[in-house]
Amino acid sequence: MKKVDPVIICILGCFMILSTMVIYSATSGTRLDGLHISSLKLYFLLMIPLFLTAFINYKFLIRYGTYGLYVIGLGLLVYVLLRGVNINNSVRWISIGGQQFQPSELVKIFMILMLAKIFSRRQGEQLRLVNDILPAGLLTAVPVLLIMKQPDLGTALVFVAIFIGMLWMANVRLAHILLGLVLAALAVGLLVWLYYNQFDLFAKIIKPHQLRRIETFLDPSTNPQQSWHVLNSIGAISVGHLLGKGFLHGDFVQNGFIPYHYSDSIFVVIGEEFGFIGSAVLLLLYFLLIYRMIRIALGCKDLFGSYIIIGIVSMFTLQVFENIAMHIGLLPLTGISLPFVSYGGSSLLTYMIAIGLVFNVKIHSEEAVIPE
Repeated sequence: MKKVDPVIICILGCFMILSTMVIYSATSGTRLDGLHISSLKLYFLLMIPLFLTAFINYKFLIRYGTYGLYVIGLGLLVYVLLRGVNINNSVRWISIGGQQFQPSELVKIFMILMLAKIFSRRQGEQLRLVNDILPAGLLTAVPVLLIMKQPDLGTALVFVAIFIGMLWMANVRLAHILLGLVLAALAVGLLVWLYYNQFDLFAKIIKPHQLRRIETFLDPSTNPQQSWHVLNSIGAISVGHLLGKGFLHGDFVQNGFIPYHYSDSIFVVIGEEFGFIGSAVLLLLYFLLIYRMIRIALGCKDLFGSYIIIGIVSMFTLQVFENIAMHIGLLPLTGISLPFVSYGGSSLLTYMIAIGLVFNVKIHSEEAVIPE
């Protein structure tokens, strides 16, 4: 317990208080009234997997668990496609004891462990294209494709961000970076060409609802119903000004103009009711959390542990950016939670396990030995 980072624990406490307040504001007087109590209970309950993850030496995961967890993760994603629960035309959840669980959230952790194992074998030497980068890319592509089938573009992008972030820190060659940029540019160019010349084929690659979101992002007038959510979010955040409208006094939030304001759109509640200052405090908390994790990674004597933390940092960074950016009109609207603030048991479980892994690296890194 002495090696657990007290600053991160304090940051989690701040997130818990903030999350409880804004969920209460978002749901007070609605059919979801009382959801803040459930969120608070989840926070305390999920401290158990956090500390269990922290204290079970991650050498065990290196030796025995990495491949097994990855296979289990793929099995869960396949099961979702076969027997998952359909909510709002997306099949992302499975029902366990009457509760909905989203396996793709937990698979993020399994993917981070898998990539950390692959990249750490080079012991800091430059990665090889055929032996290291391509296998890691293929292992990442499988869950990404399965998640895209659900469909869940927002979560799929998180997996891509994890891969790129860990690849960057694992000493990738400049030539391979340039090759990746060229391939990405060609892929985007091909999609644009298909959109204008072979739309039927393009529609098989991009789901209809994803296409509508992209078109709405580029030109809100093409689909007023789809743009309603984003325009109201921008309006709510803009009227927050410097100090906000006040707790429980957000006009857009309290009058039902923001869908999913207790989960994916919870940043809008903060922006309208607490203004620029409240939003800045939220971003400062994320900055401090990421800063502390990077400090732990820099002090780690084991590359496997460092790569685990970099993967977690990449996951949090992309999710925070993506969630906030889509509500201020910088990115198309996707379904993705705001870490530690949005209501959601599956996502909070993943975040707590991620923090537990960070603590695990801090506690056990000096003892760790990377096996072949």
